[in-house]
Amino acid sequence: MPYIGPPAPNRFVASKAATQFSGDGSTTAFTLDHAVGSDEDILVSVDGVIQEPSVAYAVSNGTTLTFTAAPSSNSGNNIFVYYLFRTVGTVSHPSNNALQASDITVDTTTLVTDSTNNRVGVGTASPDANLQVGGALDSAGTYRGALALKTQTVGSITPGEAALYIEETSGGEGYYVGVDSNGAMFFNNSGTSTTLQLGDDGAVTMPNQPAFHVHSNGTNVANLATGDTTLTWSHERFDNNSDFDLTNNRFTAPVTGKYFLQVHVRLEYLDTAAVYYFLSINTSNQEYNFILDPDYFDSDSVYYSIGFSVLADMDASDTVNIKYAQSGGTAQTDLDGRNSYTWFSGHLVC
Repeated sequence: MPYIGPPAPNRFVASKAATQFSGDGSTTAFTLDHAVGSDEDILVSVDGVIQEPSVAYAVSNGTTLTFTAAPSSNSGNNIFVYYLFRTVGTVSHPSNNALQASDITVDTTTLVTDSTNNRVGVGTASPDANLQVGGALDSAGTYRGALALKTQTVGSITPGEAALYIEETSGGEGYYVGVDSNGAMFFNNSGTSTTLQLGDDGAVTMPNQPAFHVHSNGTNVANLATGDTTLTWSHERFDNNSDFDLTNNRFTAPVTGKYFLQVHVRLEYLDTAAVYYFLSINTSNQEYNFILDPDYFDSDSVYYSIGFSVLADMDASDTVNIKYAQSGGTAQTDLDGRNSYTWFSGHLVC
């Protein structure tokens, strides 16, 4: 029968079963005839008294027997060492050679290695990929695809109960993946909050997706100044990730992407003598403008609503605010401050 190890000897070799020493009252260390692996592998007797391993004596380096106290002097051999277990050889893998084997098959298809194509199969006798898992069945015997990963506790999204954990090479941030009690697949970063969830109905939820909607406090701003004015906002209807700064009246993009931005204002008492009215979605990289010529009106308009939107390209840390301007005419135009008429919103699209 084949085996792994050094060649077997072609004959038996007799070895001594015991070693004898003579104590002199001062010597504590003696050299054994055979190497042993531990203190308990030998039985030691001094003057007919069995010695306790690791207390009365200890073995180091396999062959050095050291007594705690020097055995007494005797005219003959008064120390007897009986070998209960001894080391007869070791098997070590050559440091410079790989451990090699040809194709391995365990229970036909349980585990198969294909050395010709460098493939491994589980549950399949003929893997057609580097690693192919042939299939998995649930408790009811229903086929569940090529690979089944199951959470430890149904309905929990805590890190220890996720089905899969994926970590960056430096060992820092990681993602937990699992399925909750509602059948929704979730992605959970660092085990604290769900960043993406795919419901069993196909709906995708991203709780931290950048999105905001701000409006004014309901009070009209009378007699807007001519020239440029940055519109101010006092209330947030929502602001995921707190990316909108009400103090500076601007949104800061947390990541690079395409952002859908939309603004709506209601102006009252427009002056037909003005050259134009101007509303701008103003990002760090680009201005998107709406211009109104008041000559369109036969007389000063009691009210007029302006609203427009844009899909803007923004880099991470870019900002966006809303600017209003009136060129010429008198400062008689008011801004309706009601939240249903004057507001600013946006969200990350892609």
